[in-house]
Amino acid sequence: MLVNGCECSIVIKTEHREFSVPYSQETIREAYSLLQEEAAIEGDGICRALRKSNGVTGCVVTPLSIETAPLLLYLAMGAAGLPVFVSETRNVYQYQLNLLPMEDTECFDLIQNRSGNNEQWQESNGQGTGIFANNKERRLFEGCRVKGFELRFEWEQPVRLKLDVYGGNSPVILSYKEIPETPLCQTSEMARGNEIFKDDNIFYKINGREYNNIYGTTIITKKEGGTKTEIWIKRFSDREKDIPEIIEEMIITASLLRDRYEERHFGKFRITIKRLVLISDETSIKSSGAVIGPLRYYVAGGGSAEVFTTNEQVTMNNEQ
Repeated sequence: MLVNGCECSIVIKTEHREFSVPYSQETIREAYSLLQEEAAIEGDGICRALRKSNGVTGCVVTPLSIETAPLLLYLAMGAAGLPVFVSETRNVYQYQLNLLPMEDTECFDLIQNRSGNNEQWQESNGQGTGIFANNKERRLFEGCRVKGFELRFEWEQPVRLKLDVYGGNSPVILSYKEIPETPLCQTSEMARGNEIFKDDNIFYKINGREYNNIYGTTIITKKEGGTKTEIWIKRFSDREKDIPEIIEEMIITASLLRDRYEERHFGKFRITIKRLVLISDETSIKSSGAVIGPLRYYVAGGGSAEVFTTNEQVTMNNEQ
């Protein structure tokens, strides 16, 4: 997950909701194509080209939190069933999310704001200008879809989701001259007040059996023209409890450590993957200690996610 982006503000806008993604790295930009004109037989021999706008490309990387996980996982997967009320709770709803190709998913909008670092904002504010020093623009990308995603569970790291974004419309420039209520360069500080899923409470169950020797997984899905999913499983090798080459079902459950959530539902999400086939074993056997290494699996079956929220607006359209 190498992203040469910058700290910024990304706002996701759907038909029913609009919210800022806390501390995101991104490379969202306008895509270009070249209309090339070949050099004439007689002349200077120089090839010329015209630059043409070709929509939107790039990615957004963000940690999953209790507030953002339901909608972000929905955008990644593509489809959601009707909300189901969880019994013995006050207002907790369950959603079943299913994986769909990019062409069959709903569109959403992105609002991008690159505002410089905190020092630049303070200097600008100290002069009483009321604007950011190096950037006075917001960009609106309409009609975006997720063409692929990467969900990563890493050792001693937050659970992160990378969304590869595609759109056919050129961005719209939105100017502003007022300071936002919260400086957008402080989105990393905003994330501290939002409960983020971390690796210290991730549980893995393979073929109905719980495994404690897994220290990280990465789910990589491509959604253009169909779905193709691979999963990398990093584990400590254990002869008595090693991972099989063919997995009928793998369940990854992430939950928050706090116990104040009703029936442990609200602070939780669950990923279920069916029919995994081992395609390569990258384990290094030259280690003097415990043998560690990743296993690469191809997902021949389907994938789904189960999320819980306190409202009924995960989907773009509640009638879906």
